[in-house]
Amino acid sequence: MFADRAKIFIRSGKGGDGHVSFRRELYVPCGGPDGGDGGRGGDIIFEVDEGLNTLSDFRHIHKYAAQDGESGGKRRCHGKDGGDLVIKVPEGTVIKDFESGKVIADMSGENRREVILKGGKGGQGNMHYATPTMQAPKYAQPGQASQELWVQLELKVIADVGLVGFPNVGKSTLLSRVSNARPKIANYHFTTLNPHLGVVDVDGGKGFVMADIPGLIEGASQGVGLGHDFLRHIERTRVLVHVVDAASTEGRDPIADIHAINKELEAYNPELLKRPQVIAANKTDAIYPDGEDPVERLKAEFEPQGVKVYPISAVSGKGVKELLYAIYELLQTVNLSPIIFEKEFDVKNLADALLPYSVEVTEDGVYVVEGPRIEKMLGYTNLESEKGFSFFQKFLKENGILEELEQAGIEEGDTVRMYGLEFDYYK
Repeated sequence: MFADRAKIFIRSGKGGDGHVSFRRELYVPCGGPDGGDGGRGGDIIFEVDEGLNTLSDFRHIHKYAAQDGESGGKRRCHGKDGGDLVIKVPEGTVIKDFESGKVIADMSGENRREVILKGGKGGQGNMHYATPTMQAPKYAQPGQASQELWVQLELKVIADVGLVGFPNVGKSTLLSRVSNARPKIANYHFTTLNPHLGVVDVDGGKGFVMADIPGLIEGASQGVGLGHDFLRHIERTRVLVHVVDAASTEGRDPIADIHAINKELEAYNPELLKRPQVIAANKTDAIYPDGEDPVERLKAEFEPQGVKVYPISAVSGKGVKELLYAIYELLQTVNLSPIIFEKEFDVKNLADALLPYSVEVTEDGVYVVEGPRIEKMLGYTNLESEKGFSFFQKFLKENGILEELEQAGIEEGDTVRMYGLEFDYYK
């Protein structure tokens, strides 16, 4: 089954904790601290894989986590870095923050590999905290927390030309006529449920990529039918080709169909109507000679607006070559650079959004601060010594906890509680 959307959870690796230890060897008096640093956590990396064309690999696996960094060891041993996790996606995949819907990255064009979540830095061992006045520090730095995020993956096919129209008007037949693509073709609605790509060779090496977008219906921009799933794939195309049933074999009015499709395109994304358009008046071999010529009606309606109409028969091939040459010439007049979606969501802000601590004020005015890094630091630090408490204050300042307390309205003399520790706040 073709899959063009997926929701997954990603988490980078946590940094390893610094180690507290002291050198103890025969004939080495006062060996000093030798606790090593923790390893860094692994990154979450997205990479384009040319061999993929759907997101079906994400249908059954929804959680992806990089390795955590290992803690440091004695004798100044550095903890092992956590392994990066590389997630392979097809070209054209747009990565969005699931909650806000904002674009994090667009894996298209030159962007073939991007780090989405950075792993946490490893904490420093106690060997870094030795000073002339503190020669045996009994504390080390915890590793940085990991980053985690729910993301939405959306595959938007990359094509120069998009074939749009109501179901059963001959889009798939036209694509199979002009390229090696072999979409399913049958005489019933919604035969095509997935977009198909075909490379069109116009004249000895000159060509373009054409996409057969599954049939749209009225209300598609509101998600009627599979509207959003189909409209998504039009966003990267540079030229839109309206394929209509000029013979009205099912009783449809081709002029009304084009207006209806354009209305849905505008409702979904107004920018789509700025793309150049061409009309392929298909099934001309089924037009009865009596009465008004439907092709002339189409020309009278749309050519004054600058939209050319080309009568074709996708079955017999009549008029198809003229249509392709016209599309190719039109492509030369538009911007040929890939349509890339700009980044709207900066993952670096996750460090602020996912704080490793929380600050709450109780009814009796006590400021309660909790968080895994604070709990670990309390376990490492000898708060009974003046220097140990000074080091802990430095930790609170460097990690923005004192600033967070001030923003919460703390004043001098107020009580702060951190697990089993209570103290009065003074600047």
